[in-house]
Order: sequence, then structure tokens, then C-alpha cells
Amino acid sequence: QVQLVESGGGLVQPGGSLRLSCAASGSISSIYAMGWYRQAPGKQRELVATIPNSGNTNYADSVKGRCTISRDNAKNTVSLQMNSLKPEDTAVYYCNADGIRWGISVSYWGQGTQVTVSS
Repeated sequence: QVQLVESGGGLVQPGGSLRLSCAASGSISSIYAMGWYRQAPGKQRELVATIPNSGNTNYADSVKGRCTISRDNAKNTVSLQMNSLKPEDTAVYYCNADGIRWGISVSYWGQGTQVTVSS
């Protein structure tokens, strides 16, 4: 099992920045990718950014150039630096980890952290 705990959400004005962090614990060695997803009210959960063990990052088109995902393997954390935030970035942001458990790929999720972009 993998446990994920997010931090860093909050209220920010349009054009501002936030940094989200996620700490992983448990079966860390089983993880092969980590990422961030978000879900706005009335919408489906969507990918924001992912970073596999290889380090090759992937971003949603809506955040490219504004967000940077990074991992600190020594601390078992994944972070999302968000700049030039827009009201449409308002959502609950979830940390995700994909790992292998008993030979099967399993997705783990954090509890979510609210990001609100508003003046």
C-alpha cells in the first residue's frame, strides 16, 4: 500500500502562484509514476501533470508553460509549481501514484487539496 498526503493548496489571486506538495509513504519501491490530477465542480477528474521514474514529464495542454512537476526521490515527494494561475485552475487537486501490487498496476490517491483562484 502507498499513502499520499497533499499540502499547499489555498486561495490565490489570478496571476499568482502556488506550490503543491505530496508526501508518499508505505510501499514506495512499488511506485513507477506519480502525478497530479484535478477535479472542478461538475467536471470529471483530469490529468494535470505526471512524472514517471524515468523523469520524463507530461503536462495537460491547459497548464503547459505555467506548471512544473518535480520529484524528490530521497524525500519521497512530488511537487507541482503553478504560476500565472487562472480562475479556471480552481479545483481540488489530487496527488496520484501508480505502483505494482501483486503483479497488477494499482493507482493510489491522496485526499485532495483545494486550490481557489479568485480576486
